[in-house]
Amino acid sequence: MDGRIAVVTGAGSGIGRAVTHALLGAGFRVALAGRREDALRETAAEHPHALVVPTDVTVEEQVEALFARAVTEWGRVDVLFNNAGAFGPAASAAEISSADWRQTLDVNLTGSLLCAGAAMRTMIAQRPQGGRIINNGSISAHVPRPLSVAYTVSKHAITGLTKSIDLDGRAHGISAGQIDIGNARTSIMTELGVGSGALQPDGSRRVEPTFDVADAARAVLFMAQLPADANISSLTVAAAGMPFGGRG
Repeated sequence: MDGRIAVVTGAGSGIGRAVTHALLGAGFRVALAGRREDALRETAAEHPHALVVPTDVTVEEQVEALFARAVTEWGRVDVLFNNAGAFGPAASAAEISSADWRQTLDVNLTGSLLCAGAAMRTMIAQRPQGGRIINNGSISAHVPRPLSVAYTVSKHAITGLTKSIDLDGRAHGISAGQIDIGNARTSIMTELGVGSGALQPDGSRRVEPTFDVADAARAVLFMAQLPADANISSLTVAAAGMPFGGRG
């Protein structure tokens, strides 16, 4: 049993739920964060080492309360899986409204910043100091899908956030890494039509390969379980055969 303490945002579904299950299965104690308490409780399934903390990551006070709960319950935070996010509207730069743009970046980027900041302050204050922040990027941190300007920009920005955290956290024993996942089987992939015909750059639709989200979770677990003197700064895990290199 690992015994370390993790916070997972967006834990109510998809990759967040799968990662939570992987961490709990490895012996981590996990604080589950997300907006829907019922979904968080489904993920936790009354696991004795799961702490449900309904949280909107765009609200600073709620983010601070999330980390305070974890510290009150367990004394420290060793790992943050910074995962909460939304795909946002299907739109190009010529089409997206300023309101939709701000809403997508508020969740994907500002929410990630708020959680990372709270995690860093917690990791600096605790003894022994240090910890690990794993940001969930996306294949879209490398190449976009058509009509995904807000999501793509937010995920490119996550790369800068990851590098800044890793640099600024160095003096305090805090490391940061980013996992970019492509076509894991989750509800958002269904919404995008990946399994039935995802929009391609030439305007056609194509059924794309997917892979089990549990395998993506195992990759996050591997990153989380590294000793403090090792770090994976960037890791890409994608469905074999998916349009990646030729996309965009």
